[in-house]
Amino acid sequence: MEYISVKEAAKQWGLTPRMVDYHCTDGRINGAQKIAGVWLIPRDAPRPEDGRRRNGRKTATKDKEREL
Repeated sequence: MEYISVKEAAKQWGLTPRMVDYHCTDGRINGAQKIAGVWLIPRDAPRPEDGRRRNGRKTATKDKEREL
């Protein structure tokens, strides 16, 4: 299996290296391995989904629409 670095994966997926590192740490990238403090990611691994959630607030436009 061929591996790429965090920087290469970030460039490939359009993410920051920090987000890729976060996904690796959280176990969202299958096959990612940490060797000597460096994450190695399988070249064919799909981009992980963003697991962050919204806080439930409505946007300002939604509030204005309700007032009308």
